[in-house]
Amino acid sequence: MPDAAFLTAAQEKWFAALRDGLERDTGRSLATWVELAKACPETAHRKRLAWMKQEHGLGQNRASIVLQAAFPPDIGWSKPEALADALWADPAARAIHKTVHETVMRLPEIVVGQRKGYTAYSRHFQFCAIRQHRNGAILGLALDPANDPALQPPSRQPWSERLAGTMLLPSIAAIPGNLHALLKLAWESS
Repeated sequence: MPDAAFLTAAQEKWFAALRDGLERDTGRSLATWVELAKACPETAHRKRLAWMKQEHGLGQNRASIVLQAAFPPDIGWSKPEALADALWADPAARAIHKTVHETVMRLPEIVVGQRKGYTAYSRHFQFCAIRQHRNGAILGLALDPANDPALQPPSRQPWSERLAGTMLLPSIAAIPGNLHALLKLAWESS
């Protein structure tokens, strides 16, 4: 399970229920599942997931919990700095991310969820995310695009479906002057 410091209360509750249900529904403790996972002949994560599903009937989420316990990742939710450094390696994109991050962090009760492909911001629920793009970064907000002319409907983004408005940020200069107001609107909805 990811470190609780990087989870919203709802996420923490979901992960706890997933772990608690594992033993209740399968009759095997997490420790027993970990030993089974260590016997997996596969070495790649996706292949291990497929093996856990095929050989033991675990679903995606439960298999992921078991595999994370059996094979702790070098980079993961519990090591957000390493994830962020890997994701935001491009200096121009890093500068955009830093500006957005500092603006988001002016709001209270923020939980930063660093993922491999994007940085998520939540209060109770995710209200904002930013990911690197070949032309800078893409910002997603839990706002209807009608709230601002710069917002567009999302096109296949890896984050929450709650983030209904996106904007391309090709440079720091492209960050709108009303960013804090837009973030606050999205934050209020979470």
